[in-house]
This record gives sequence, C-alpha cells and structure tokens, in this order.
Amino acid sequence: MSCSLFEFCRLQELKTVRDFLFQNQSKESVEEKNQTAENELSWDTSDWESGWDNDENKEEDSASSTKAEEEPSGQSQPWLQDCVVSLSPCADLLVVAREQKAAFLSAKWRTDDSGREEMTLAVTWSGHLSTEEGERVSSVIAIPLASQKRSSTGRPDWTCIVVGFTSGYVRFYTESGVLLLAQLLHVDPVLRLKCRTYKIPRHPGVTEQHEELSILYPAALVTIDGFSLFQSLRACRNQVARAAAAGSDVVPPPPLAYKKWGLQEMDTIVDHSSVGVMTLCVFDQMKNASILGGFHASVKGSPPAMSQFVTVGTGPYAGFYYAVEGNSQPLLSHVALAVASKLTSALFNAASGWLGWNKNKNEEEAAQKQKPKVEPATPLAIRFGLPDSRRHGESICLSPCNTLAGVTDDFGRVTLLDLARGVTIRMWKGYRDAQLGWLQVQEERGDREFSPSASLPRRHALFLIIYAPRRGILEVWAMQRGPRVGAFTVGKHCRLLYAGYHLMGVNSVTSQGWQLHTQQVCLLDPTTGALRTINIPFHLALSDKKNERARDMHLLKRLSAVLKSRDMDPVSLEREARSVLLEIKHPAIKKQALESLLSNRNAAASCLTNVTSALHDALKQQDADEVEASLLQLCSSQLKLLQLYSDIQQLQSAADTEACSGNDSLEGIEEELSRVGPTLQRYAQLSCKPSVSFAQDSPDTPLSAQAFLTQLECAEDGEVKVNRRSDAEWNQLGNFMFWGCLCGKSPTHKVCDTLQLAGISPQQLLSLLMSVWLQREKEVLQKPVETVKNLHTLLIALSNMDGAVEESWDTQSVSPWWQQVRFTCIQSHNAAAALLAALVAHRAAKASITSRADSKLQSEWEAVSLELEQWVVCVRQLEDVLVLQALLLVPSPQGTAGGAVVQCSIKTLQEGGTGGIADSVSKWVFRQNMAPEQLKKILLRKETQDTGDQKEQREDREEAEKCQEEADRTAGLLLAVCQRFPDSLSPDLLFAHCCWEYVVQWNKDPEEGRYLFFAVEHLKLITSPHIQLGISTMMWSTFIVKRFSAAAFLMEKVGKAPKDRLCRRDVGIGDKAMTSFLGCCVQLLQILMEVTGLLVKNQSSLSFIPFYADSAMEEIPAPELSVEEVWSGAEGPASIAELALEQRGVHYPLVQHHWLLATLLHAAMSFSVKVKPLSLFDSKGKNAFFRDLTTIQLMPSGDMDPGLVSLRQEFLLRVLTGWVQATDDASCSSPAPVFTSLPSDGPKADWWPSLCMDLGSLLQVNPDILRRHLVCELYNQGLDLRAEEAILQVEDKEVLGSHLLVLTGQRLSYSLLHNQNQTQAAMELLARLPPTLCTWLKAMDPSELRCPLVSLSNTSRLVIHLIEMLPENHAQYSLALHLLEAVDVLSLSTED
Repeated sequence: MSCSLFEFCRLQELKTVRDFLFQNQSKESVEEKNQTAENELSWDTSDWESGWDNDENKEEDSASSTKAEEEPSGQSQPWLQDCVVSLSPCADLLVVAREQKAAFLSAKWRTDDSGREEMTLAVTWSGHLSTEEGERVSSVIAIPLASQKRSSTGRPDWTCIVVGFTSGYVRFYTESGVLLLAQLLHVDPVLRLKCRTYKIPRHPGVTEQHEELSILYPAALVTIDGFSLFQSLRACRNQVARAAAAGSDVVPPPPLAYKKWGLQEMDTIVDHSSVGVMTLCVFDQMKNASILGGFHASVKGSPPAMSQFVTVGTGPYAGFYYAVEGNSQPLLSHVALAVASKLTSALFNAASGWLGWNKNKNEEEAAQKQKPKVEPATPLAIRFGLPDSRRHGESICLSPCNTLAGVTDDFGRVTLLDLARGVTIRMWKGYRDAQLGWLQVQEERGDREFSPSASLPRRHALFLIIYAPRRGILEVWAMQRGPRVGAFTVGKHCRLLYAGYHLMGVNSVTSQGWQLHTQQVCLLDPTTGALRTINIPFHLALSDKKNERARDMHLLKRLSAVLKSRDMDPVSLEREARSVLLEIKHPAIKKQALESLLSNRNAAASCLTNVTSALHDALKQQDADEVEASLLQLCSSQLKLLQLYSDIQQLQSAADTEACSGNDSLEGIEEELSRVGPTLQRYAQLSCKPSVSFAQDSPDTPLSAQAFLTQLECAEDGEVKVNRRSDAEWNQLGNFMFWGCLCGKSPTHKVCDTLQLAGISPQQLLSLLMSVWLQREKEVLQKPVETVKNLHTLLIALSNMDGAVEESWDTQSVSPWWQQVRFTCIQSHNAAAALLAALVAHRAAKASITSRADSKLQSEWEAVSLELEQWVVCVRQLEDVLVLQALLLVPSPQGTAGGAVVQCSIKTLQEGGTGGIADSVSKWVFRQNMAPEQLKKILLRKETQDTGDQKEQREDREEAEKCQEEADRTAGLLLAVCQRFPDSLSPDLLFAHCCWEYVVQWNKDPEEGRYLFFAVEHLKLITSPHIQLGISTMMWSTFIVKRFSAAAFLMEKVGKAPKDRLCRRDVGIGDKAMTSFLGCCVQLLQILMEVTGLLVKNQSSLSFIPFYADSAMEEIPAPELSVEEVWSGAEGPASIAELALEQRGVHYPLVQHHWLLATLLHAAMSFSVKVKPLSLFDSKGKNAFFRDLTTIQLMPSGDMDPGLVSLRQEFLLRVLTGWVQATDDASCSSPAPVFTSLPSDGPKADWWPSLCMDLGSLLQVNPDILRRHLVCELYNQGLDLRAEEAILQVEDKEVLGSHLLVLTGQRLSYSLLHNQNQTQAAMELLARLPPTLCTWLKAMDPSELRCPLVSLSNTSRLVIHLIEMLPENHAQYSLALHLLEAVDVLSLSTED
C-alpha cells in the first residue's frame, strides 16, 4: 500500500471570493500584474521544468490544463498566493483574507448527481475587517473551540477567527463575522499568529503542554494563555448573543492577560514557533551553567522549567530563546485595571474606546488622536543560534511531537532542525518557495500483531510534507533520515494548509473517550476548488529489513478487501486472489491469506481449486529448503478435499442412477411396514404442524465448499477426519453426502466408493447417514417404502467397507458396528425414522449373521445370536415409543397450560425410571385438560373392549360429529398406549401420576383451584389403599400444610373471613381461591380418614373410631409394582407409586383433628362468619395442629370447657343461618341429607346441615339445639316444607314449640297489623280477638322475619304442629288454640 491523495471536500463560489477580494483594483492593473508574474516565472523555470515532466506528469498537466480551460480565465491565475489563507483543523471553516477584506467559507453537505453525499465549503460571510485607516490583514488563524457539554464526542462547539493587522491590533471574530474582542498588544505589525492546543502525552516522561496563542511582531513575541482565552471568548460570545436577543448595546469585555517578550540579538525575525515548556536534564543544566557562568557558577537544586521559542530570519538564520517560567508576570494595561475596578462611567467609556469596542464616529476620532497605552516588553536574550549571514529564513513549521522543525529559506533549501539539541540534521535542495507540513501516522492493529513488541503501546511514525509550487510537486519524506515515500504531481498554484493544532479548551479529563475529527495536512487547489488530504500507511516508515513483511501485510489486506467486496465477478476474484497469493513472500502470511480465501463464502469451489492448485504448483517449483512443509501440506490436503467436494457434487447431478436390486434380506419388510403403517400415518399427521423457519436453516440449502472444508480435516497419513462441531453443521454435511442416495437421485455405490477412496472412516459415514435419516423424518414418511430400500442399500454398502464390521467378529457377541446404529436409534427423538432404521438394520444384521454362519457351519440350522435378540428388543421398544409419541403429539385445546410437547426416546424413558412413562402420559392428560371421570371411562373401555361389537362402534363413529371422532381417535390412541404398557400404565399408577401432576401445577399457579380439585378427584379414583394413603400423605406434607397453616393463622388474626388483599399477602392466593383450597383440604383429610379406616379392620370412614393405623397396616397386602419385560432395564428416580408405598401410616385422631379445623375454616370462608377458628380449641388442640400426621400427639380428651362449647355452638348456629339464607326455593324440592362433600357446590349445597350435626357431635355441642335452630331458621326464611322434614329429627319438641309459637305470632301480627293491604274481614277479626291475644300480637315484631309473606295455609299447618308439640298443661297451650282459631277464621274470610 502506497501514499494516496484523497479529496474530501470541494470549494464553491471561488470566483465570487476572488472578485470580492480583488474588486478595488482596476481591470488593467490586474492584467498587468498577472502578465508580470508570468514573465517572472517563465525565465528561470524553463531549464529544469522539463526534467520533471515525465509521462505521468504530462497526463496530469494536460488534465489540469483542460480543467483550467473550462474555468474562467481570471480564476486560473495565482491569485491565492496574494491572500492570507487559514483552514480550521476540523476542515469545516476556511478563511481567505486580503488587505481589509475577508471571506468565511463554512462546511455544507449536498447530494451529487450519483446520489452520494459530499461536503462542500460555501461562503457564509464576507466583508471588511479593518477599522483603522491604512491597516491591512497580515495574519489569520481559525481556532475551533471544544464543547463543554458532557454528550460531546469531539466535534467543535464553534470556531473563532483570530486576525492580526499591520496596525498591531489582534481581533477575534465569530463564524458570522461578529467582532468579539479587539486588543492592541504592540505597535508594530503582526507578522504571524500561531496556536498550540492540548495533547495527551504519549509517554510518562513527556512534559504536558498547555494551550497557548502566540503573536509575533518584528521585535516582540506575545503569548496568551489558552485557558483564559477560551473562557474570555466563550463569555464574549454569550454576551453578544444576549445583547442581540435583547436589542441592547454590547458591554465591552475586559482585556486579555498576556506575556510579552522582547526578542533581542537577532537582526530580522519573520517567523517563529513556540515549542512549549521543557525541563533540562541535570547534565545539560550543569553544562549551560558552566558555559554561561564560568568555573565558579552555581547550580540550582532542580532544573527550572523553561518555555522554548525558535525564530527564523537573519542574523542569525535561526535563533533559540528560553524563558524561565515564573520570571515574568502576565501584563495588564492601566486601562484594564481601570475597567476591572469599575471607576466612573466616563473613564469606562474612554477605556472602551481605547480598546476598540463599540466605536462610533466621535470615538473613532478620539481613538485616532490618542492610542491605547502599550506595556513594554520583557527583554529576552537569545541563548544560541545558527549563524549564516547569507541565508534568510522564511518560515518554520513545528512537528506534532515538538522535537523537530522544518525551516525554509531564500536559497530554496528545506532544513530539518533538532530542537532539543539545536542542530541541523538534514537539508533538502531545490525547493524554492516551499510550503511545509507534518503528518503523524499511528500504527495499525494488524501490523502490531506481527511485531515482537506486540504488548507495548502502538507506535507512531512521523512524515514531513513538502510542497514545491515552482515544480508543482508534493513530496512525503520519512523522518528523520528516511527516504521519500511518496510524490504527487499537483498544480503550481496550490496552497498547503497545515494547522499544527487541534481543538482549544480540551484537557486530560474532558478528552477521555473523544475521537477528534481533524485533518493534519490539506492541499487546496484553486483551479478546481478541491481540498485533498494525504493518506500514508504506517509500514512506509519501517526499515528496509521489515519492508517485505509490511508489503505482505499490505497484500493480505488487499486480499481481504477483495473478498469482502460483493460486486466483483468470479473471474476477477480468482485472478486477484491468485496474483496476491503468488506475490506474498512470507510463509506465515501466505498461509493466513490462503486460509482466509478458503473460508470466504463468496468464492466458488472452482476458484478455490484453481488458486490452491496454482499455489501448490508454485511451491513445488521452489527449492525444498525454501518451502515450508506445513504450507505445502495445507495446499495438498485442501486440494484433496476440494476434489472430493467436486466429485460428490458431480455424482449428485449424475443422470444415471442405480436401480434397487432385489435382496433376500429385504423379504418381509413390506409386511412390517404394513403392520406399523396406521401408526406411522397417524404420527405423520400429528407431526406435520406448520411452523416458521428461515431459508438458510432449510436442509435443502446446498452445502458451500467453505463449510465442507471447515468440517473435514486431512491427516498426514492421508486419512480424512470429520470434525463434529454443531448438530446443524453435522446434519448439513450428512445431507450433502447421502440425501441424494436416499432419494434415489444419486448412484449409491459410486458415492460410497468415492468416500471410501477419500479415506473417511466407515464409522463416521454411518453416523452421518443416521443423522440425515433421522433429521429428514418428514420426507422419509412421505415415501417410506422407497427410502427404506435405499437406506438398506446404503447400510449394506457401508458395512462392506474395510474397517466397518471386523473380520474376527463372533456372531454370538455384540457387534460394535450394529451397536452404533442401535445406540443412535435409542437416543433419537424422531420415533418413526428411528423405527424404520431399526427395522432395516435388523434385516441387514440378520443377513450378515446368516451369511457368516453359512460360510462357517454349512448347515441348515438357523443362527441365533445375542445381536439379533438385542435388535428384537430395540424394535419392540421403538414401536412402543412411536405409539407413545403419537399420543403426546395430539394437540391440546386452545387456552390450556402445560408447556411444549415432550419429546421422548428410549433413552429418556429409561432414564426417567419406572414411572417415566406414566409421568409423560400424566403431563399429556394435564395438557388435554381431561376430567378425571373422562379418563376413568376411557380406561374402563379398555377392559370391556373385547366384549363389544366392532361393527356397532364403527357405525356410531360414522354417525358421530367430527369433534367426537377426534375425541374417539385420541381415546383410541390412549387405549393403544395402555395396551402396550399394561404394567407401567395400570389405572392406579396413571391416576397417581395424574394426581401428582395436577397438584404440582396447582403449586405453580395456586389461583387455579380446579387443578387441586382435579388432583383430589384423581386421588379418589385410586383403588389401592396403600397408594392412596401414601399419595395423600405426600400431598399434605409437601404442598398443602404450609398454605393451610397460613390460612388458619390469618383467620385467627382478623377474626373473620379475610379480604382478598390479606389472603394474597399471607396465603398467596385470592379469597375465592382460598375457599376452594380449604374445601379441597377437607376432602383430602377425609380421604386420609377413609383409607385409614379401611386399612384398620375395614372400618367405615364416618365412624371416627379413635384408634391408630400404625399397627395394622399389613392386614391388607400392598400391591406389587412391575414393569414390562422389554422395559425392565429402566434406571432413574423412583416412581410416585413407589414413593407412596414407602410412606408411614398416619395417626387417625390427628388427621381427624385437622379435618375439624379444615371444615371450620371452609365453613367460615363460605358463609363469611366471624370467628377465630383456633380459639375454638383448648391448648392441647392448638399444640397438635400442623404437626406431622404420622406422629402421635397429645389430643384433647374429656369434657370441654363450657365457654369453648358455647363459642362452638354459636359458630355452628351462624353456619346454619348462613346456609338457610343462601338456599333458594328452586333447589329445595329434593333435599339430600346424604353427606357427599363437593366443594364446587358452594354455600347452597344440601350437605351443610348434616355436616353441622356431625361437627356438633365431635365438638361436644348438643345436636338437638342445632336441629331446633335449623327448624326455626327454615320457618323464618319461609321454607315450611323443609322445616316440616327437619322437625322429625328434633327430640325436645316442647322447647321447639315455644320458639315456633313466637314465630307464628310474628307472621299473624304482620298479616293483621303491619300489612298495607288489610281487608275488612281482617279488621273485623282483629276486633273480635280476645284482648289477651290482641295485646300479645301487638307486642310481636314482624321485622325479625326474613320472609313475612307466607300463605295462611302454611301458617295454619304450623299452628297445628304447635298444638301437637305443646302439652295441654303448657302455659301457652291456650294461646296456641286462640291462634289456630284466628288463622282458621282469617282463612275462611280470605276464601270468601
């Protein structure tokens, strides 16, 4: 890679700028001046100019002349040399000034004709800059100021234009030409403005340089601190913006603080460079002190810091000045002190006039009469110089590292100075009127990798740019004594623009993470308006010894760029890659280039083959000592693999294919396929679900040569090994090799012979074949017969290869070759493809064993071997897995939970243990949202399937609806699975696993109460009491008791049914879900009591006998769990049923104690009864709660405290009242006193009264009190029929009669006294009533009745029951008779 000129910007309106700057001159004078300039240039360049004109220069000169002809004639003249030009280092602002005028050009973006955006510089301001008569612009500099915002990334906030005038004034402007600040620093003309900005030190020993603006006068040098200048300019710009917005005058700013040095002992000074602060070493300090002070000179303890200035001119040619830091204080004029101390306004106005701000005509006249006072300069003697009386220095250019400087003189020489030593180290001749610049290039990361010092920071290279306008050439020289690394023929009227600084206002903190977008050197061509920058590769600065490696690195990068290009055609790509690989010399880089080519996806296989072959031939032609063995081995191995890739591709596209010849070993395969055909068809229908996939992931995507090469590796002995990286790449390679053979599109034996000749081991080929067969299961099931035959042919061909089946294999042992096939089928989740592969492999292995036995024994006996037995077991297992997988693939109804479909294989089922199959089916039952009763019906159908008529079933299926047909198919699949797994899927085991699956899912989502309800229902369907007891115990201890105790403590805390927020906070479920949860707890504990009573002398569940179950568990034998013989090798965790049988028996009284608490909690939540449930028990009862049910606890015994009995009675009475209020008349027609606990019935269930009676007997509450209360509540609710049935169970009817007498009086009082629709007969009856009865009725309060409107016939029947209940000697018997008479009379009057 060589140097290059890159155009990054173009100037617009150059003719407008020229006309504006030169408009004061007459047209004749301009032409005369241009003619004079041409004459001056013509006489002394004619001799040597032709020597530089080679063919290339002529072409560029002709091109430039053509452009010049197109431009206006005046614009092609060298007018730019008469102007002062400055370009911002950010290349976003260009200043062109001449005499009193200036034009500012700012960056703009536009779209060219091709649609590409490009940057241009357009005029944004033009005008006059001088404010005093006779002054002219002598120097201009554009300084970008950094942004102070945290979000800044290195772009400038704005750019300040600093202009020096011949009057000595220095003025600061914005990009729009607004004057910010003006100050007279010296009375002489300003010669040169230069700036130094902050740079992060590259090394710890480098002194950190501060920002500074230096102004050169003929005999003085003024320096302004960059930090104070930055703050002053920002303040001035903000003040101007505020004044413009408010429409007021600008307040004059205070003057700048500066240092002024009087440069002595030099005749003429034309240019300077401020090197910065430096510190001498101790030796140099002692040397200087000895030279200056003599033998007795004293030396300070530490070397002082000094600012170094280098000037050029005459007498001497170059001067070196050193100003010791701290000797000179910044100067402030008396006017500035007056402004700072805020004296009178008159003095303030005078001061503003002196400084040159806001002048009107009167102030201008006053300023002309009286100049501002200028501070004297501090004398600064020259330390040493380079004397040359005839040589006159013209310019000096400081390098970015501040150690070197380039100087031009009137002899046409360019001199390189070493500023640290003060000596000239190099000189170039023949560069008259030369313009200089510097370019610092950072080492690239790719080059650093090959360097021996790769761990060190990246290096920097320094280049000197020399523009010779007389010759129109731009040269690049490596420092310090390096060669010329680049030369460009450019125009003779260009300007080389070198700033030498970056952004002002940057420090070590704010510059962290910034990326400064600056141009170091730019070349401005006024004929075309192009701004070009120079690109120099770092490797051009390396020594000759490393140039070869650098050149190779350049070629490697060029090859990388070519490979990344997508627009290059294959022929050009091959030609370019071949030339680059042959040109690279270093073996390591050549190998890297070859590897990058082989791994590129854009290169075709033919391109890779041709390029690799060319490189291989070139290496063969070299001497054996010069060629690296690893590179030659790489070429030969890659050529072999590329040839294999091409051969397989040609075989895939071959027109002739082999016909599948008949084979005896395939006899009976079609019968096997027809036997498993319906299951395969059903499996294919369920597995072919629509899914989203990417095109690049399709198995039909052709395998690229690069992917083929990355997966195969050629060893030194010629054997080819396949590297298995990912399953996708492995399947893609197998698809490339064998899918054409499986489809019948490629010749099988030719493909196998090609692969065998390549040296790939048969075991790896077999693995690739099985992977593609199992992966393409859907395509295989579309044509099973054809693909199975092709698979059989491939298996036979691979098994006949050398190294496949060992010659010494004994047929009575297991073959490793067939064991690999069997192991792949066992691990596969594609059940159908695995089954077909097992059938084919079984046939092939049987044929192989038979042929071996015939060759050895020559007998008619059938060979029996362990290999065939294992294949029989494997086929049977795969058939079972296929049916099971088909069942699991049945889609679940929409909206059901349960996750993705479980993919099963022989390996996963065996690792799942003895309960793995039942666990998979239970998960499927949960996904199907199948009710327990529905599952029970399906399993019962299995037992009666043999006795049913199949014809009738078919007719019923044909007449059924489509959804019913689908349900029947699902049920048939489930029955088929249960038939294949009669032991693993016995009803008790399946119900146990379903119960456990539902309770696990409920634990994940406790709000779904039906999950727990279904779990309990499945638990009820288990017929084995031992399994039922163990499952119940595990459910209680694992999932239930913690949440149950939280609910009990919460209700005890609040004293009532808690609200939803409290339930969620303490229990983790809502109030409705907690009601359902407590109902399920009641059922679970009841099941525990029932199964305990069954195991102990077959006692019934409702007898509540107080004995222990621990001692009598063995009276009913436990079931024996077994698995199918084929699946006897299962290894894994124990099944739920096995864990259940290992559980200990429970303590019956403790279970009954918890059942009481659960029932009380459920009742309190159902009817919102205020109660503290734990307070209904004594201390023994409280301590026994939430203990392990298998332990024996101290239970309450004997008579309970009357206070507790009273609380229990009150609670049960409230429950009965709540039930009566929740009961509807519609549901009262068929009462069901039988106790069947169904929590889904809610508070309206008919079993609540009987449950309360049972609770009363257990809680030592008189049941008759509860019955009397129930009768009264029923009459109070108007449910007379139910009340009459309940009366039959009351024992103390005399007390009940007294209660009902009051209720009858309330009804009659409402009818006679409080009814708004009173009839005349009722009024007459009220008048005829006995006074005692009338007074008694008036004392009754009918508002206590919840249903006062009851028919008189029902009331009459109630009075009759009263008279039957009360004895004749009862005190209220006569009152009851009067009530009967009154009701009869009222009934007769109502009928009339």
